[in-house]
Amino acid sequence: MTISKQFHSDPKVKEAKKLIKEALKSHQEKITGLMPSSDPKSYQELIKKLSENRGGKLFYDYIGSGFGKGPFVELADGSTKYDFITGIGVHYFGHSHPGLMESLIDGAISNTVMQGNLQQNTDSEKLIDLLLTQANIYGADLSHVVLTSSGVMAVENALKMAFQKNHPADRVLAFNKCFHGRTIAVAGITDKAKYRDGLPEAFCVDYLPFYDEKDHKGSLDRMECALAGYITRYPGKHAAILCEVIQGEAGSWLGNTEYFEKLFTICRENNISIIIDEVQSFGRTEKLFAFQYFGLDKYVDFVTIGKNSQTCATIYRGNHKPRPGLISQTFTSSSTAINASYFVINSLINDGYLGPDGKINKIHSYFSKKLEELHKAHPDKIEGPWGIGAMVAMTLFKGDAAKSKDFTFKLFKNGVLSFIAGQHPTRVRFLVPAGAIENHHIDEVCKIIDKTLGEF
Repeated sequence: MTISKQFHSDPKVKEAKKLIKEALKSHQEKITGLMPSSDPKSYQELIKKLSENRGGKLFYDYIGSGFGKGPFVELADGSTKYDFITGIGVHYFGHSHPGLMESLIDGAISNTVMQGNLQQNTDSEKLIDLLLTQANIYGADLSHVVLTSSGVMAVENALKMAFQKNHPADRVLAFNKCFHGRTIAVAGITDKAKYRDGLPEAFCVDYLPFYDEKDHKGSLDRMECALAGYITRYPGKHAAILCEVIQGEAGSWLGNTEYFEKLFTICRENNISIIIDEVQSFGRTEKLFAFQYFGLDKYVDFVTIGKNSQTCATIYRGNHKPRPGLISQTFTSSSTAINASYFVINSLINDGYLGPDGKINKIHSYFSKKLEELHKAHPDKIEGPWGIGAMVAMTLFKGDAAKSKDFTFKLFKNGVLSFIAGQHPTRVRFLVPAGAIENHHIDEVCKIIDKTLGEF
């Protein structure tokens, strides 16, 4: 037995973790619901100071205390709110989850704060093995995993490997309304002009129309026509197609299996690598990976994950293995995040979240039903699509951007965190803490949504 195993199994260490869990439970009992601020003046001074130091105003007047209870987060002023956006999809198990906290403690008492390409510990290997097993469970042919520090770096790594394999091809295909991140290269792909303001062009991008569920055949025809035009105009020049199969930042647009199969078949015929970006959708449908939900296993060359996974990753086919020197980072993730990642993914697989009757689908079904009731009560103010799985969205005021943004601020003031997404229409969305919420939490949030709609 290694000294590390002896240390982690030491009775004193186990007793310390037990005492922390007992203290956590005791203090969480003090959170029984929404609570008001206990010191608003000092809090506003803190908000002002942080905003000035960051060089820009915070979206919400939000600074956390570092404590919470499931869907409830405590702010630094002592107030509590429902966190239904979870750091834009990061805090899947809510706040101060006992099991997640224990995994973080195991990482925190590890010998290194950060692990990297030069030095990784056994928990990295354990996580990589889990990811490969689950990514291939329905017949994909993914051979390797590179852990990384952020979702956008997972995408960058996939792009670099695709460019290297398909050199001298130097163009990328992407979808209208896509979002993939904010590095110089990836911001150049993200289809939002203000994210590229003042940045140089890294390479050329050609955009395809995303699937429209209201016009199935038209979607296929438009995509095929646009793709044929690009391939004819730039023969052999496209290294990769980078795509979300569920567009989150664009406003919760869902793809379609037949659409993707036709698209990816043409890409295969033209030696265009297929990168599926699941930094936002990973772990939020009834299958662990969204490409599995759409049955696209045989097509995927790369899948990038992040947010819910805590530690981000690029998972890829063996025929895209990079030459030495292309992919490296001083650190790939923290020891705490790697342990947390294993806990989250293992729980999703084994604790009843996945499958048609899993908790994710049950949450979505119940939330959708409650939102549908609100639509019947306020038909001119709120309507679907409602999204998919743990990605829930609603169109307010016919998608008016200013009113939707104002709604999120009023909703925050009333006790619920949400966020806006998309343009034409703009939507308000929730990335719910599926590992922490129950139906009664959804009931309470929908009452607050109802109250907030009444303020318009």
